[in-house]
Amino acid sequence: MVSIKYAGLTDLGRVRQENEDNWTADPELGLYVVADGMGGTFGGGLASKIIVEALPSLVRREFAEIRDFADTEASKILTGVLSNLSNLLRKGSQNVAGPGGMGSTVVMFLIKGSQALIGHMGDSRAYLLRRGTLKQLTTDHTVIQLLIESGDITPEEALIHPARGQLTRYVGMQGEPLPEVCSLEVCHGDRFLLCSDGLTGMLNAEQILSILKQRLVPKTICKRLIESANNAGGKDNIAVLVLNVSNSST
Repeated sequence: MVSIKYAGLTDLGRVRQENEDNWTADPELGLYVVADGMGGTFGGGLASKIIVEALPSLVRREFAEIRDFADTEASKILTGVLSNLSNLLRKGSQNVAGPGGMGSTVVMFLIKGSQALIGHMGDSRAYLLRRGTLKQLTTDHTVIQLLIESGDITPEEALIHPARGQLTRYVGMQGEPLPEVCSLEVCHGDRFLLCSDGLTGMLNAEQILSILKQRLVPKTICKRLIESANNAGGKDNIAVLVLNVSNSST
């Protein structure tokens, strides 16, 4: 068995007038979530708030009988949860927000025992720091990512490309939702980061690694990540959620 120590923070940043990022944690469920309301979409902040408030009850209901997160059935159930959430947000918001509805990214970490599920839609990310090595666990659902994968642009060109910020998948999207879910085994000493693009748009992987590997409690790590993103320009809202994994006996 493992135990989790965590902390989360959001920040307005230095440019935006409203904070559309939200996060939540339910240690009893083993659920940790970051959501980033879409800029330029009516009710982005409301959309991300709905996500972090709705997911705990949805997960509690759908995973009540699931014992093994390594089973492919668990991944299918989480895919269904995120798909249903997306459809509900799209349908429920049309009367409030008009034909465009509301939208938000989501990245979530769900753990039972030593097995975890990572689910996401959009460009909010999950990272794993293990034995000094940082690994990105999610792939951005963006036009930019598609252009990089096709070889049309380089990662360096992506930094200034006009399509930056254009999502291909998100909660509340039109058409069939396409969540991405993966499973992994967690280990003593792992440190996970869930974050919005307000962090990754300001800091590269090396800068994030230099902060995550510091031997500090999660709350201090969160503060340093946000401070560094703001010092780099703070062009967007920032949400960070840091989780430390340890054996229950330690």
